[in-house]
Amino acid sequence: MPELPEVTALAAALDERLAGSVIEHVSIGSVNALKTADPPYASLLGRRVEGVARRGKLLVVLTAPGPGTAGGGPDDAGPVAVVVHLSLSGWVRVLDHLPEPTMPRGKGYIAARFGFVRDTGAGREETGIELTEAGTWKRLAVYIVRRLEDVPAIAELGPEPLEDTFTLEAFRKILASHKQQIKGLLRSQKAIAGIGNAYSDEILHAARLSPFAIASTLDDATAERLYEALRRVLSDAVDDAMGHAPEELKDEKRRTMRVHRRAGEPCPVCGDTILEVSFSDSALQYCPTCQTGGKPLADRRTSKFLK
Repeated sequence: MPELPEVTALAAALDERLAGSVIEHVSIGSVNALKTADPPYASLLGRRVEGVARRGKLLVVLTAPGPGTAGGGPDDAGPVAVVVHLSLSGWVRVLDHLPEPTMPRGKGYIAARFGFVRDTGAGREETGIELTEAGTWKRLAVYIVRRLEDVPAIAELGPEPLEDTFTLEAFRKILASHKQQIKGLLRSQKAIAGIGNAYSDEILHAARLSPFAIASTLDDATAERLYEALRRVLSDAVDDAMGHAPEELKDEKRRTMRVHRRAGEPCPVCGDTILEVSFSDSALQYCPTCQTGGKPLADRRTSKFLK
């Protein structure tokens, strides 16, 4: 699933392309993907894009106040946002032209399409955006809302970990209030925004900490080491991702991973073999030497070591 670094870079790339443009085409390929009905998606037509941003793992397209050419209700004169949750296998395809008016058949799953037009001064620039999703489980979600807080996943978000307000003291308070394994806490969007399975593995490896350690039991020195690792890993990943085209970002994420999805490979720090713990719907990877005192973790949902 795209996480904070990739979605940050994706938002920046789309902002550069779409800011100041006007929405000229909207089509929804899957009724299941569209999670809202008010305002209607047709009310986006004719609206000007103010910018593209990120909230947690979600992509946000902000439009300027003013009803679109398709009209709408009396409340639609204010700003409207398009919020996209890419889920596990969704992504964004960027076209150098407006999308076709009808959805294609037999060319892969497209959840939604948007067309944008911008006057560059030298002529008319067209951009098409397709929200695609691979795999059997279709979980990509599109919300069209007047307020970002109308999206439950945004309303419940915890603090952004790279903001200045996310201090060591604030992080310690989060740890102290959660009696759960640290891997799960880092992934909890209600606790900290934007971190998922991949970067929680990377952060814990950089912090030399077991994924099964209990958050509320971490001493001050360990908490500070984890905080510094969290900020460093995410900041470096954002720096690595920025400037890449949207179609390159998923590969860029895999390239920079040290332990995530590298079970069986040598740890780049100590050379020990990276191990994996599998769950019903996910898996984590870690280095025994760097993180668990050389002992392999039990491959089940407990914090016990294998005997």
